[in-house]
Amino acid sequence: MILSINRPFANIYKYKNLKSEVVTQMIYGEKFIAQKKYGSFFKGYKEYDGYKGYIRSNDIRIFKERPTHKIVVGKCNVYKKPSEKFKLKIEFFLNSRIRIKKSKNNFYQFDKFWIKKNNIKPIQFKEKKFINVTKKFLGTKYLWGGNTKKGIDCSALVQESLKTMNIYCPRDSRDQRVFFKKDINIKNIRSGDLLFWKGHVAIALNKKKLIHAFGPKKKVVIMDMQKTIQSILKNSSLKLLNIKRVPTS
Repeated sequence: MILSINRPFANIYKYKNLKSEVVTQMIYGEKFIAQKKYGSFFKGYKEYDGYKGYIRSNDIRIFKERPTHKIVVGKCNVYKKPSEKFKLKIEFFLNSRIRIKKSKNNFYQFDKFWIKKNNIKPIQFKEKKFINVTKKFLGTKYLWGGNTKKGIDCSALVQESLKTMNIYCPRDSRDQRVFFKKDINIKNIRSGDLLFWKGHVAIALNKKKLIHAFGPKKKVVIMDMQKTIQSILKNSSLKLLNIKRVPTS
């Protein structure tokens, strides 16, 4: 059964209870392949990356309509009616997939909401550089299993940023390290290259700086590359394993 997320985001749990570890999240409009129902949970996997887990039945609905547009800002407001006066206390997030019903003033309608036109683009739209998208997450709190501007972890920062260029990326850093094939020497590192440690990934901004969702800092931060490599080795006894280049053309 093909289902889709019916709220701004939904947790995918390791086991079928709300106290279980959140292994990842899904964003509005993404598809979940349900395999079996257990009470108030469905067991299955994300269509995009095959990530398995359990999702609450209240967070999903039968997939019926193909999306026409996607949200291209880190987060944005939605409205009950096509006017600033009717702003709701709900935020939707980057890469949400929506189907436009109609247009009025500077707003589009999707589902039961209205959204400003400048927050969305057609579903085929591709950003030119994913690193520019990554910077939109600066200051976002570190959240294990998080995939949104409300909270995100290191590998989701890579995945969600690359989605904006329509480039497929696995969810976990260990799988990303295998998926991206081209190894790079640190002397030749450039913007957009991925630095991998065991259980962690960062993104090069240039030869001297990187950006990552860093647990010890509890947020997405820009840091000095060499100092970060030394700090992780000193504090966690983890060596830099690889630097990989993402094929962006």
